[in-house]
Amino acid sequence: MMRMKKLPCLLLVCAFLISSFSGCGKASMTEEKANDAFVNVTSTETEETEAVQTISYEYEQDLNVIEDNYRNYYEVFVYSFYDSDGDGIGDLNGLTQKLDYIQEMGFNGIWLMPIMPSPTYHKYDVIDYYDIDPQYGTLTDFQTLLSECHKRGIRLIIDMVINHSSSKHEWFLEACKYLKTLESGQEPNVDECPYVDYYHFATEQIDGTYYRVPGTDYFYEGSFWSEMPDLNLESDAVRTEIENIAKYWIDMGVDGFRMDAAMHYSETDVEENIDVLNRLFQYCKEINPEFYMVSEVWAAKNTIETYYQSQTPSFFNFPNSSAEGILEKTAMGTAGAAKLVQTMLDDQQRYSAAYEDYIDASFLTNHDQVRVANNLQSNAENLKMACGLLSMLNGSIYVYYGEEIGMKSSGTADENKRKAMYWSSTDSTGITKNPSGADSKECSSLDALDVQQEDKNSLLNYYKRAMRIRNENPEIARGTIALVEELCVDKQAAITKTYEGSVIGIVYNTDKESVEININGTDLAEMNIRGYLTSGEDVVTLKDGKLFLPAQSICILK
Repeated sequence: MMRMKKLPCLLLVCAFLISSFSGCGKASMTEEKANDAFVNVTSTETEETEAVQTISYEYEQDLNVIEDNYRNYYEVFVYSFYDSDGDGIGDLNGLTQKLDYIQEMGFNGIWLMPIMPSPTYHKYDVIDYYDIDPQYGTLTDFQTLLSECHKRGIRLIIDMVINHSSSKHEWFLEACKYLKTLESGQEPNVDECPYVDYYHFATEQIDGTYYRVPGTDYFYEGSFWSEMPDLNLESDAVRTEIENIAKYWIDMGVDGFRMDAAMHYSETDVEENIDVLNRLFQYCKEINPEFYMVSEVWAAKNTIETYYQSQTPSFFNFPNSSAEGILEKTAMGTAGAAKLVQTMLDDQQRYSAAYEDYIDASFLTNHDQVRVANNLQSNAENLKMACGLLSMLNGSIYVYYGEEIGMKSSGTADENKRKAMYWSSTDSTGITKNPSGADSKECSSLDALDVQQEDKNSLLNYYKRAMRIRNENPEIARGTIALVEELCVDKQAAITKTYEGSVIGIVYNTDKESVEININGTDLAEMNIRGYLTSGEDVVTLKDGKLFLPAQSICILK
Protein backbone atom coordinates (compact mmCIF):
# COMPACT_ATOMS: atom_id res chain seq x y z
CA MET A 1 0.00 0.00 0.00
CA MET A 2 1.44 3.37 -1.00
CA ARG A 3 0.31 6.80 0.16
CA MET A 4 -0.13 9.60 -2.36
CA LYS A 5 -0.13 13.14 -1.02
CA LYS A 6 -3.00 15.17 -2.41
CA LEU A 7 -2.03 18.19 -4.50
CA PRO A 8 -2.11 21.34 -2.34
CA CYS A 9 -4.93 23.05 -4.16
CA LEU A 10 -6.45 20.32 -6.31
CA LEU A 11 -9.71 21.57 -7.81
CA LEU A 12 -12.23 19.02 -9.04
CA VAL A 13 -15.38 20.30 -10.76
CA CYS A 14 -18.30 18.04 -11.73
CA ALA A 15 -19.46 18.38 -15.37
CA PHE A 16 -23.00 17.46 -14.51
CA LEU A 17 -25.10 17.27 -11.36
CA ILE A 18 -24.24 14.15 -9.43
CA SER A 19 -26.83 11.73 -10.71
CA SER A 20 -27.42 10.06 -7.36
CA PHE A 21 -29.01 13.25 -6.10
CA SER A 22 -31.56 13.40 -8.91
CA GLY A 23 -33.67 10.49 -7.74
CA CYS A 24 -33.86 9.25 -11.37
CA GLY A 25 -32.78 5.82 -12.54
CA LYS A 26 -29.62 5.46 -14.60
CA ALA A 27 -27.86 2.53 -16.21
CA SER A 28 -24.95 1.01 -14.28
CA MET A 29 -21.46 1.94 -15.33
CA THR A 30 -20.14 -0.68 -17.70
CA GLU A 31 -17.16 -2.85 -16.86
CA GLU A 32 -15.19 -1.15 -19.62
CA LYS A 33 -15.86 2.29 -18.15
CA ALA A 34 -15.07 1.10 -14.65
CA ASN A 35 -11.68 -0.29 -15.65
CA ASP A 36 -10.86 2.74 -17.79
CA ALA A 37 -12.02 5.40 -15.35
CA PHE A 38 -9.00 7.61 -15.96
CA VAL A 39 -10.12 8.05 -19.57
CA ASN A 40 -13.15 9.93 -18.26
CA VAL A 41 -10.91 12.47 -16.54
CA THR A 42 -9.80 15.47 -18.55
CA SER A 43 -6.94 17.67 -17.37
CA THR A 44 -5.77 21.16 -18.17
CA GLU A 45 -2.85 23.03 -16.68
CA THR A 46 -3.25 26.16 -14.61
CA GLU A 47 -0.54 28.79 -14.12
CA GLU A 48 0.54 26.77 -11.08
CA THR A 49 0.62 23.56 -13.18
CA GLU A 50 -2.16 22.00 -11.09
CA ALA A 51 -4.54 19.57 -12.75
CA VAL A 52 -8.20 20.55 -13.02
CA GLN A 53 -10.29 17.40 -13.41
CA THR A 54 -13.84 17.20 -14.68
CA ILE A 55 -15.88 14.05 -14.21
CA SER A 56 -19.45 13.04 -13.53
CA TYR A 57 -20.53 10.42 -11.02
CA GLU A 58 -21.42 7.51 -13.30
CA TYR A 59 -21.99 4.70 -10.85
CA GLU A 60 -25.64 4.95 -9.94
CA GLN A 61 -27.21 1.48 -9.93
CA ASP A 62 -30.78 0.27 -9.99
CA LEU A 63 -32.39 0.19 -6.56
CA ASN A 64 -32.57 -3.27 -5.01
CA VAL A 65 -34.64 -2.83 -1.86
CA ILE A 66 -35.68 -6.09 -0.22
CA GLU A 67 -38.94 -6.13 1.70
CA ASP A 68 -37.67 -7.33 5.03
CA ASN A 69 -36.73 -5.85 8.40
CA TYR A 70 -33.35 -4.55 7.31
CA ARG A 71 -34.16 -0.86 6.96
CA ASN A 72 -32.76 2.66 6.88
CA TYR A 73 -34.67 4.22 9.77
CA TYR A 74 -35.30 7.90 10.36
CA GLU A 75 -35.98 8.75 14.02
CA VAL A 76 -38.59 11.50 14.40
CA PHE A 77 -39.53 13.55 17.44
CA VAL A 78 -42.95 14.68 16.21
CA TYR A 79 -43.06 17.68 18.56
CA SER A 80 -40.11 19.35 16.81
CA PHE A 81 -40.42 18.04 13.25
CA TYR A 82 -43.07 19.88 11.20
CA ASP A 83 -46.09 21.92 12.26
CA SER A 84 -49.08 21.67 9.91
CA ASP A 85 -51.59 23.81 11.83
CA GLY A 86 -49.55 26.79 12.99
CA ASP A 87 -49.68 26.18 16.75
CA GLY A 88 -45.90 25.88 17.00
CA ILE A 89 -45.93 22.16 17.80
CA GLY A 90 -45.14 19.45 15.29
CA ASP A 91 -47.90 17.01 14.48
CA LEU A 92 -48.69 13.82 12.60
CA ASN A 93 -50.17 15.65 9.63
CA GLY A 94 -46.95 17.64 9.39
CA LEU A 95 -44.96 14.41 9.29
CA THR A 96 -47.27 13.05 6.61
CA GLN A 97 -46.55 16.15 4.53
CA LYS A 98 -42.83 15.40 4.76
CA LEU A 99 -42.96 11.72 3.81
CA ASP A 100 -41.86 12.48 0.26
CA TYR A 101 -38.74 14.15 1.65
CA ILE A 102 -38.02 11.14 3.88
CA GLN A 103 -38.55 8.73 1.00
CA GLU A 104 -36.42 10.76 -1.41
CA MET A 105 -33.60 10.76 1.14
CA GLY A 106 -33.58 6.95 0.94
CA PHE A 107 -35.15 6.13 4.31
CA ASN A 108 -37.60 3.24 4.23
CA GLY A 109 -38.37 3.08 7.93
CA ILE A 110 -39.51 5.62 10.51
CA TRP A 111 -39.20 5.36 14.27
CA LEU A 112 -41.57 7.66 16.09
CA MET A 113 -40.71 8.74 19.59
CA PRO A 114 -43.80 8.46 21.89
CA ILE A 115 -47.08 9.67 20.40
CA MET A 116 -49.55 8.61 23.11
CA PRO A 117 -51.21 11.11 25.48
CA SER A 118 -48.80 12.42 28.10
CA PRO A 119 -48.44 15.45 30.42
CA THR A 120 -44.82 16.06 29.30
CA TYR A 121 -43.35 17.38 26.05
CA HIS A 122 -41.27 14.20 25.52
CA LYS A 123 -44.24 11.89 26.21
CA TYR A 124 -42.32 9.04 27.80
CA ASP A 125 -44.93 8.96 30.58
CA VAL A 126 -48.11 7.60 29.04
CA ILE A 127 -51.60 8.44 30.29
CA ASP A 128 -53.54 6.39 27.74
CA TYR A 129 -52.00 3.58 25.69
CA TYR A 130 -54.89 3.56 23.18
CA ASP A 131 -54.85 7.11 21.86
CA ILE A 132 -52.79 9.88 20.25
CA ASP A 133 -51.65 12.92 22.21
CA PRO A 134 -53.95 15.82 21.20
CA GLN A 135 -50.89 18.00 20.54
CA TYR A 136 -50.00 15.62 17.72
CA GLY A 137 -53.46 15.02 16.27
CA THR A 138 -55.97 12.20 16.26
CA LEU A 139 -56.13 8.49 15.64
CA THR A 140 -57.49 9.30 12.19
CA ASP A 141 -54.41 11.41 11.52
CA PHE A 142 -52.23 8.51 12.61
CA GLN A 143 -54.07 6.07 10.38
CA THR A 144 -53.54 8.44 7.46
CA LEU A 145 -49.84 8.60 8.28
CA LEU A 146 -49.62 4.81 8.37
CA SER A 147 -51.42 4.48 5.05
CA GLU A 148 -49.18 7.06 3.36
CA CYS A 149 -46.06 5.40 4.78
CA HIS A 150 -47.06 2.02 3.43
CA LYS A 151 -47.85 3.48 0.00
CA ARG A 152 -44.22 4.59 -0.13
CA GLY A 153 -42.75 1.32 1.14
CA ILE A 154 -41.90 2.91 4.49
CA ARG A 155 -42.39 0.80 7.62
CA LEU A 156 -43.41 2.63 10.78
CA ILE A 157 -42.39 1.62 14.30
CA ILE A 158 -43.50 3.41 17.46
CA ASP A 159 -42.03 3.79 20.91
CA MET A 160 -43.58 1.28 23.31
CA VAL A 161 -43.07 2.49 26.88
CA ILE A 162 -43.93 -0.32 29.28
CA ASN A 163 -41.31 0.05 32.00
CA HIS A 164 -43.52 2.71 33.59
CA SER A 165 -46.68 4.71 33.03
CA SER A 166 -47.54 8.27 33.91
CA SER A 167 -48.46 8.98 37.51
CA LYS A 168 -51.66 10.37 35.97
CA HIS A 169 -52.59 7.07 34.32
CA GLU A 170 -55.92 5.69 35.49
CA TRP A 171 -54.27 2.48 36.71
CA PHE A 172 -52.01 4.36 39.09
CA LEU A 173 -54.64 6.83 40.22
CA GLU A 174 -57.06 4.01 41.08
CA ALA A 175 -54.37 2.08 42.95
CA CYS A 176 -53.41 5.12 45.03
CA LYS A 177 -57.04 5.95 45.70
CA TYR A 178 -57.59 2.42 47.01
CA LEU A 179 -54.47 2.45 49.21
CA LYS A 180 -55.77 5.58 50.93
CA THR A 181 -58.84 3.62 52.10
CA LEU A 182 -56.82 0.98 53.94
CA GLU A 183 -56.43 0.97 57.69
CA SER A 184 -52.94 0.94 59.14
CA GLY A 185 -51.50 -2.56 58.74
CA GLN A 186 -54.28 -3.71 56.40
CA GLU A 187 -52.97 -5.68 53.40
CA PRO A 188 -54.10 -4.63 49.89
CA ASN A 189 -56.50 -7.04 48.20
CA VAL A 190 -56.25 -7.41 44.41
CA ASP A 191 -59.85 -8.65 44.33
CA GLU A 192 -60.91 -5.27 45.69
CA CYS A 193 -58.55 -3.28 43.47
CA PRO A 194 -56.60 -5.19 40.80
CA TYR A 195 -54.46 -2.12 40.05
CA VAL A 196 -52.47 -2.46 43.29
CA ASP A 197 -50.73 -5.35 41.54
CA TYR A 198 -49.90 -3.18 38.50
CA TYR A 199 -47.07 -1.32 40.26
CA HIS A 200 -44.35 -1.98 42.84
CA PHE A 201 -45.84 -0.85 46.15
CA ALA A 202 -44.08 -1.33 49.49
CA THR A 203 -44.60 -0.34 53.10
CA GLU A 204 -41.09 1.07 53.39
CA GLN A 205 -38.89 3.27 51.25
CA ILE A 206 -36.55 0.66 49.82
CA ASP A 207 -34.12 3.14 48.24
CA GLY A 208 -34.03 6.54 46.61
CA THR A 209 -36.19 5.38 43.71
CA TYR A 210 -39.22 4.77 45.94
CA TYR A 211 -41.66 7.60 46.62
CA ARG A 212 -44.46 7.91 49.16
CA VAL A 213 -48.05 7.55 48.04
CA PRO A 214 -49.53 10.79 49.47
CA GLY A 215 -51.82 10.23 52.45
CA THR A 216 -50.70 6.64 53.02
CA ASP A 217 -47.94 4.54 54.57
CA TYR A 218 -47.10 3.08 51.15
CA PHE A 219 -44.28 3.79 48.71
CA TYR A 220 -44.00 3.04 45.01
CA GLU A 221 -41.02 2.47 42.71
CA GLY A 222 -40.18 5.13 40.13
CA SER A 223 -36.69 4.34 38.91
CA PHE A 224 -36.57 7.24 36.42
CA TRP A 225 -38.74 9.88 38.06
CA SER A 226 -41.42 10.22 40.72
CA GLU A 227 -44.02 10.87 38.01
CA MET A 228 -43.12 7.67 36.16
CA PRO A 229 -44.19 4.82 38.48
CA ASP A 230 -42.70 1.49 37.41
CA LEU A 231 -45.11 -1.15 36.16
CA ASN A 232 -45.01 -4.64 37.69
CA LEU A 233 -44.22 -6.72 34.60
CA GLU A 234 -44.33 -9.94 36.61
CA SER A 235 -48.07 -9.44 37.00
CA ASP A 236 -50.13 -11.59 34.66
CA ALA A 237 -52.74 -8.86 34.56
CA VAL A 238 -50.17 -6.28 33.42
CA ARG A 239 -48.80 -8.64 30.80
CA THR A 240 -52.30 -9.15 29.46
CA GLU A 241 -52.82 -5.38 29.35
CA ILE A 242 -49.59 -4.98 27.37
CA GLU A 243 -50.54 -7.71 24.94
CA ASN A 244 -53.90 -6.03 24.36
CA ILE A 245 -52.14 -2.71 23.76
CA ALA A 246 -49.71 -4.33 21.32
CA LYS A 247 -52.51 -6.01 19.40
CA TYR A 248 -54.40 -2.72 19.16
CA TRP A 249 -51.51 -0.94 17.41
CA ILE A 250 -50.47 -3.89 15.25
CA ASP A 251 -54.05 -4.34 14.05
CA MET A 252 -54.01 -0.65 13.12
CA GLY A 253 -50.99 -1.28 10.92
CA VAL A 254 -47.93 -0.43 13.03
CA ASP A 255 -44.96 -2.47 11.79
CA GLY A 256 -42.99 -2.73 15.01
CA PHE A 257 -42.06 -1.36 18.41
CA ARG A 258 -39.02 0.34 19.82
CA MET A 259 -38.91 -1.00 23.37
CA ASP A 260 -37.96 1.78 25.76
CA ALA A 261 -35.74 1.10 28.79
CA ALA A 262 -35.75 -2.68 28.31
CA MET A 263 -32.97 -3.33 30.80
CA HIS A 264 -34.97 -1.60 33.55
CA TYR A 265 -38.09 -3.76 33.50
CA SER A 266 -36.51 -5.38 36.52
CA GLU A 267 -33.57 -3.58 38.05
CA THR A 268 -32.18 -6.81 39.48
CA ASP A 269 -33.24 -9.70 37.25
CA VAL A 270 -31.92 -9.79 33.66
CA GLU A 271 -33.67 -13.09 33.00
CA GLU A 272 -37.01 -11.50 33.79
CA ASN A 273 -36.29 -8.71 31.31
CA ILE A 274 -35.33 -11.24 28.65
CA ASP A 275 -38.53 -13.16 29.32
CA VAL A 276 -40.68 -10.02 28.98
CA LEU A 277 -39.13 -9.24 25.59
CA ASN A 278 -39.36 -12.80 24.32
CA ARG A 279 -42.97 -13.29 25.35
CA LEU A 280 -44.13 -10.00 23.87
CA PHE A 281 -42.22 -10.49 20.62
CA GLN A 282 -43.59 -13.99 20.11
CA TYR A 283 -47.10 -12.72 20.80
CA CYS A 284 -46.70 -9.91 18.26
CA LYS A 285 -45.23 -12.28 15.64
CA GLU A 286 -48.36 -14.40 15.88
CA ILE A 287 -50.38 -11.34 14.87
CA ASN A 288 -47.96 -10.17 12.17
CA PRO A 289 -45.18 -12.54 11.07
CA GLU A 290 -43.23 -9.53 9.71
CA PHE A 291 -43.38 -7.71 13.06
CA TYR A 292 -40.13 -6.02 14.11
CA MET A 293 -38.78 -5.10 17.53
CA VAL A 294 -35.72 -3.05 18.46
CA SER A 295 -34.90 -2.59 22.13
CA GLU A 296 -32.99 -0.06 24.17
CA VAL A 297 -30.33 -1.70 26.30
CA TRP A 298 -27.84 1.07 27.00
CA ALA A 299 -24.97 -1.13 28.14
CA ALA A 300 -21.71 -2.81 27.20
CA LYS A 301 -21.50 -5.42 24.45
CA ASN A 302 -21.42 -8.41 26.78
CA THR A 303 -24.76 -7.26 28.25
CA ILE A 304 -26.29 -6.72 24.82
CA GLU A 305 -25.04 -10.17 23.84
CA THR A 306 -26.88 -11.60 26.85
CA TYR A 307 -30.08 -9.82 25.86
CA TYR A 308 -30.00 -11.42 22.41
CA GLN A 309 -30.94 -14.62 24.25
CA SER A 310 -34.44 -13.13 24.15
CA GLN A 311 -34.44 -14.08 20.45
CA THR A 312 -35.77 -10.66 19.56
CA PRO A 313 -34.29 -9.18 16.40
CA SER A 314 -32.48 -5.99 17.39
CA PHE A 315 -30.78 -4.10 20.18
CA PHE A 316 -29.28 -0.67 19.66
CA ASN A 317 -25.51 -0.84 19.36
CA PHE A 318 -24.81 1.79 22.02
CA PRO A 319 -21.14 0.85 22.49
CA ASN A 320 -20.33 1.96 18.92
CA SER A 321 -22.34 5.19 19.11
CA SER A 322 -21.76 8.74 20.30
CA ALA A 323 -18.43 10.38 21.14
CA GLU A 324 -17.18 7.29 23.01
CA GLY A 325 -17.86 4.95 20.08
CA ILE A 326 -15.79 3.72 17.17
CA LEU A 327 -17.85 5.46 14.48
CA GLU A 328 -17.20 9.01 15.59
CA LYS A 329 -13.63 8.28 16.63
CA THR A 330 -12.92 6.93 13.17
CA ALA A 331 -14.63 9.87 11.51
CA MET A 332 -12.53 12.40 13.41
CA GLY A 333 -9.33 10.40 12.90
CA THR A 334 -8.57 9.30 16.46
CA ALA A 335 -9.22 5.68 15.48
CA GLY A 336 -8.32 3.99 12.22
CA ALA A 337 -10.48 2.25 9.63
CA ALA A 338 -8.64 -1.00 10.37
CA LYS A 339 -9.91 -0.91 13.95
CA LEU A 340 -13.43 -0.10 12.74
CA VAL A 341 -13.68 -3.11 10.41
CA GLN A 342 -12.27 -5.38 13.11
CA THR A 343 -15.00 -4.08 15.43
CA MET A 344 -17.60 -4.83 12.74
CA LEU A 345 -16.31 -8.39 12.43
CA ASP A 346 -16.20 -8.87 16.20
CA ASP A 347 -19.80 -7.64 16.55
CA GLN A 348 -20.93 -10.05 13.84
CA GLN A 349 -19.27 -13.00 15.54
CA ARG A 350 -20.42 -12.04 19.03
CA TYR A 351 -24.07 -11.29 18.32
CA SER A 352 -24.68 -14.02 15.74
CA ALA A 353 -23.39 -16.57 18.25
CA ALA A 354 -25.99 -15.35 20.74
CA TYR A 355 -28.85 -15.18 18.21
CA GLU A 356 -28.34 -16.27 14.61
CA ASP A 357 -31.13 -14.09 13.20
CA TYR A 358 -30.09 -10.87 14.92
CA ILE A 359 -30.26 -7.56 13.03
CA ASP A 360 -27.78 -5.05 14.38
CA ALA A 361 -29.20 -1.56 15.08
CA SER A 362 -26.51 1.06 14.62
CA PHE A 363 -26.68 4.83 14.96
CA LEU A 364 -24.48 7.86 15.55
CA THR A 365 -26.51 9.60 18.25
CA ASN A 366 -30.14 9.70 19.36
CA HIS A 367 -32.55 11.89 21.34
CA ASP A 368 -30.80 11.14 24.64
CA GLN A 369 -27.29 11.98 23.46
CA VAL A 370 -25.33 15.04 22.43
CA ARG A 371 -25.74 15.42 18.69
CA VAL A 372 -22.99 14.16 16.41
CA ALA A 373 -22.39 17.69 15.06
CA ASN A 374 -21.33 18.77 18.55
CA ASN A 375 -19.01 15.83 18.95
CA LEU A 376 -17.40 16.50 15.56
CA GLN A 377 -17.30 20.30 16.01
CA SER A 378 -19.56 20.78 12.97
CA ASN A 379 -16.70 19.80 10.66
CA ALA A 380 -18.53 19.01 7.42
CA GLU A 381 -15.93 16.52 6.16
CA ASN A 382 -15.92 14.60 9.45
CA LEU A 383 -19.73 14.60 9.54
CA LYS A 384 -19.82 13.17 6.04
CA MET A 385 -17.27 10.54 7.01
CA ALA A 386 -19.40 9.56 10.02
CA CYS A 387 -22.44 9.16 7.76
CA GLY A 388 -20.44 7.09 5.30
CA LEU A 389 -19.19 4.76 8.02
CA LEU A 390 -22.71 4.33 9.39
CA SER A 391 -24.16 3.65 5.96
CA MET A 392 -21.76 0.74 5.35
CA LEU A 393 -22.71 -1.15 8.52
CA ASN A 394 -24.66 -4.39 8.73
CA GLY A 395 -28.21 -4.57 10.01
CA SER A 396 -30.59 -1.62 10.22
CA ILE A 397 -29.27 1.89 10.67
CA TYR A 398 -30.94 4.81 12.45
CA VAL A 399 -30.53 8.49 11.60
CA TYR A 400 -31.87 11.03 14.09
CA TYR A 401 -33.87 13.82 12.45
CA GLY A 402 -31.68 16.83 11.65
CA GLU A 403 -28.52 14.75 11.69
CA GLU A 404 -28.52 14.88 7.90
CA ILE A 405 -28.11 18.68 7.97
CA GLY A 406 -25.69 18.88 10.90
CA MET A 407 -28.06 20.12 13.59
CA LYS A 408 -26.44 20.81 16.96
CA SER A 409 -27.49 20.39 20.59
CA SER A 410 -25.67 23.28 22.23
CA GLY A 411 -26.63 23.95 25.84
CA THR A 412 -27.05 21.76 28.89
CA ALA A 413 -30.73 20.72 28.90
CA ASP A 414 -32.08 17.54 27.30
CA GLU A 415 -34.50 19.72 25.37
CA ASN A 416 -31.53 21.03 23.33
CA LYS A 417 -31.16 17.57 21.81
CA ARG A 418 -34.74 17.76 20.52
CA LYS A 419 -35.00 21.21 18.98
CA ALA A 420 -36.97 22.36 15.95
CA MET A 421 -36.00 20.87 12.60
CA TYR A 422 -34.07 23.51 10.66
CA TRP A 423 -36.04 23.50 7.42
CA SER A 424 -35.15 27.04 6.39
CA SER A 425 -33.52 30.22 7.68
CA THR A 426 -35.82 32.42 5.59
CA ASP A 427 -39.18 30.63 5.51
CA SER A 428 -40.79 29.84 8.86
CA THR A 429 -43.54 27.66 7.36
CA GLY A 430 -43.86 24.46 9.39
CA ILE A 431 -40.98 25.25 11.73
CA THR A 432 -41.92 24.42 15.30
CA LYS A 433 -41.02 26.21 18.48
CA ASN A 434 -38.32 24.61 20.60
CA PRO A 435 -39.32 22.65 23.70
CA SER A 436 -39.76 25.15 26.52
CA GLY A 437 -36.81 23.84 28.53
CA ALA A 438 -34.24 24.45 25.77
CA ASP A 439 -31.57 26.85 26.99
CA SER A 440 -29.93 27.54 23.62
CA LYS A 441 -31.37 28.82 20.35
CA GLU A 442 -28.46 27.65 18.21
CA CYS A 443 -29.56 24.78 15.99
CA SER A 444 -26.78 24.42 13.41
CA SER A 445 -23.57 25.96 12.19
CA LEU A 446 -24.29 24.53 8.73
CA ASP A 447 -26.87 25.75 6.23
CA ALA A 448 -30.59 25.11 6.60
CA LEU A 449 -32.12 22.19 4.75
CA ASP A 450 -33.50 24.23 1.84
CA VAL A 451 -30.05 25.66 1.12
CA GLN A 452 -28.34 22.28 1.40
CA GLN A 453 -30.79 20.76 -1.06
CA GLU A 454 -29.41 23.06 -3.74
CA ASP A 455 -25.76 22.32 -2.94
CA LYS A 456 -24.68 19.02 -4.48
CA ASN A 457 -21.71 18.84 -2.09
CA SER A 458 -23.74 19.45 1.07
CA LEU A 459 -23.97 17.09 4.01
CA LEU A 460 -27.63 16.54 3.15
CA ASN A 461 -26.82 15.32 -0.35
CA TYR A 462 -24.00 13.17 0.98
CA TYR A 463 -26.59 11.42 3.18
CA LYS A 464 -28.83 11.04 0.16
CA ARG A 465 -26.13 9.32 -1.88
CA ALA A 466 -25.11 7.14 1.08
CA MET A 467 -28.66 5.89 1.57
CA ARG A 468 -28.97 5.37 -2.19
CA ILE A 469 -25.85 3.20 -2.28
CA ARG A 470 -27.18 1.23 0.67
CA ASN A 471 -30.47 0.69 -1.17
CA GLU A 472 -28.65 -0.39 -4.33
CA ASN A 473 -26.62 -3.07 -2.59
CA PRO A 474 -28.47 -5.41 -0.20
CA GLU A 475 -25.15 -7.02 0.66
CA ILE A 476 -24.21 -3.96 2.74
CA ALA A 477 -26.91 -4.58 5.36
CA ARG A 478 -27.11 -8.37 5.14
CA GLY A 479 -23.72 -9.66 4.05
CA THR A 480 -21.31 -11.82 6.01
CA ILE A 481 -18.16 -9.80 6.69
CA ALA A 482 -14.63 -10.98 5.92
CA LEU A 483 -11.50 -8.86 6.26
CA VAL A 484 -9.10 -8.31 3.39
CA GLU A 485 -6.35 -8.41 5.95
CA GLU A 486 -3.44 -7.31 3.76
CA LEU A 487 -5.29 -4.04 3.07
CA CYS A 488 -6.24 -3.28 6.69
CA VAL A 489 -3.55 -0.94 7.96
CA ASP A 490 -4.26 2.01 10.24
CA LYS A 491 -6.61 4.41 8.42
CA GLN A 492 -7.10 2.23 5.35
CA ALA A 493 -9.11 -0.97 5.36
CA ALA A 494 -11.01 -3.33 3.11
CA ILE A 495 -13.66 -5.97 3.67
CA THR A 496 -15.94 -8.19 1.62
CA LYS A 497 -19.60 -8.84 2.31
CA THR A 498 -21.32 -11.94 0.97
CA TYR A 499 -25.09 -12.28 0.71
CA GLU A 500 -26.86 -15.11 -1.12
CA GLY A 501 -23.82 -15.79 -3.28
CA SER A 502 -23.22 -12.14 -4.21
CA VAL A 503 -19.97 -10.55 -3.01
CA ILE A 504 -19.08 -6.88 -2.75
CA GLY A 505 -15.96 -5.18 -1.50
CA ILE A 506 -15.85 -2.03 0.64
CA VAL A 507 -12.60 -0.07 0.82
CA TYR A 508 -12.12 2.72 3.35
CA ASN A 509 -9.73 5.65 3.49
CA THR A 510 -10.40 7.60 6.68
CA ASP A 511 -7.16 9.56 6.45
CA LYS A 512 -7.07 13.30 5.72
CA GLU A 513 -4.81 12.51 2.75
CA SER A 514 -5.55 10.67 -0.47
CA VAL A 515 -4.11 7.19 -1.00
CA GLU A 516 -3.52 4.70 -3.76
CA ILE A 517 -4.24 1.11 -2.84
CA ASN A 518 -3.06 -1.87 -4.87
CA ILE A 519 -5.84 -4.45 -4.90
CA ASN A 520 -4.01 -6.87 -7.22
CA GLY A 521 -3.59 -10.28 -5.66
CA THR A 522 -6.38 -9.71 -3.11
CA ASP A 523 -9.99 -10.87 -2.93
CA LEU A 524 -10.91 -7.56 -4.61
CA ALA A 525 -8.68 -8.03 -7.64
CA GLU A 526 -11.42 -8.96 -10.11
CA MET A 527 -13.88 -6.34 -8.90
CA ASN A 528 -14.84 -3.00 -10.45
CA ILE A 529 -16.09 0.24 -8.96
CA ARG A 530 -19.79 0.07 -8.15
CA GLY A 531 -20.14 3.31 -6.22
CA TYR A 532 -18.31 5.62 -3.86
CA LEU A 533 -18.64 8.35 -1.27
CA THR A 534 -16.31 11.35 -1.16
CA SER A 535 -16.62 14.53 0.86
CA GLY A 536 -16.58 16.84 -2.16
CA GLU A 537 -16.17 16.56 -5.91
CA ASP A 538 -13.09 14.35 -5.67
CA VAL A 539 -13.36 11.13 -7.63
CA VAL A 540 -12.46 7.52 -6.93
CA THR A 541 -10.69 5.80 -9.81
CA LEU A 542 -9.43 2.29 -10.57
CA LYS A 543 -6.81 1.43 -13.20
CA ASP A 544 -4.57 -1.60 -13.48
CA GLY A 545 -5.54 -2.74 -10.01
CA LYS A 546 -4.60 0.59 -8.43
CA LEU A 547 -7.52 2.13 -6.52
CA PHE A 548 -7.19 5.86 -5.93
CA LEU A 549 -9.14 7.05 -2.88
CA PRO A 550 -9.38 10.74 -2.02
CA ALA A 551 -9.21 11.85 1.60
CA GLN A 552 -12.02 10.48 3.80
CA SER A 553 -13.65 8.34 1.12
CA ILE A 554 -15.29 4.96 0.75
CA CYS A 555 -15.52 2.81 -2.37
CA ILE A 556 -17.85 -0.10 -3.10
CA LEU A 557 -16.54 -2.72 -5.52
CA LYS A 558 -18.21 -5.65 -7.20
